[in-house]
Amino acid sequence: MASNRHLGRIIALQTLYEQEFRIECNDKDLDLTQVLDRNIARYKDMVEDRDFIIRLVNGVDERHDDLDAILQPVAPEWPISQIARMDRIVLRIGTYELIYEKDVPPKVVINEAVELAKAFGGDNSSKFINGVLGTVLRQVEEKAALDESDKAKKA
Repeated sequence: MASNRHLGRIIALQTLYEQEFRIECNDKDLDLTQVLDRNIARYKDMVEDRDFIIRLVNGVDERHDDLDAILQPVAPEWPISQIARMDRIVLRIGTYELIYEKDVPPKVVINEAVELAKAFGGDNSSKFINGVLGTVLRQVEEKAALDESDKAKKA
């Protein structure tokens, strides 16, 4: 299942990359579900967890602005719009998984994002992705600890 999820992340990355590229080109015919279905169909014999891919793509698409708002303060010297498209999408996928996919261990999420960056990003992408997602993880853990502390105080 783990390697299958790796393929699922690649398919999600391809889908979200195509979406962003087509939006930037003012493509009026973009249908994200159609793109996703086409990309999943290419690997139909190898894909076991179609729901995971759909959840990733739709989750990143629906929470795009929220994810960018989380990422921007983590890398303030790099406005989101100036981060390479591939890196930006890998960061969004990783951040989405860290926050919303609770069944995936955080270290696995970061490792998978780093692997995607190595395979599809630039020379320094993997280090950048690792650093940013490591900071996001610390912030998520700190927020969870504060929330638990607040619950304990109220109890």
